[in-house]
Amino acid sequence: MLSAGKETCLFCQIAAGAVSAILVFEDELSMAFLDNRPLFPGHCLLVPREHYQTLGDLPPKLVGPFFSNLQLLARAVERALNAEGTFVAMNNRVSQSVPHLHAHIVPRRRKDGLKGFFWPRNKYGSEEEKLKVQQAIRLAITTLT
Repeated sequence: MLSAGKETCLFCQIAAGAVSAILVFEDELSMAFLDNRPLFPGHCLLVPREHYQTLGDLPPKLVGPFFSNLQLLARAVERALNAEGTFVAMNNRVSQSVPHLHAHIVPRRRKDGLKGFFWPRNKYGSEEEKLKVQQAIRLAITTLT
């Protein structure tokens, strides 16, 4: 159940199961799902289940576990998508499209076209493609844990 004021937060709604998302990871602290407007297939968002607007709002005791999950996902996305690396980013208020702490994990390849901070968003070709990426990341997570 959502607490007062959280019902308008999209990521709180996803964490509560009120809004669906293509989950690739979840534990007691956080969950990760495919971005609906990915830079590339495999672009995930890691969010804490509880509502914290920015990294500065995350309690210190949760920073280590949150970043351990972020590290796991970065490795899993690389492995699952045969990427040469990942781009990991977090906005705090400015350019934060949802005011709930979230980290972007984006698979990267040399000469993939990302330059500066004006990146095009690309949709998945189909639901099947989205589900295939989901399964690849989940499989990579199981091999990394």
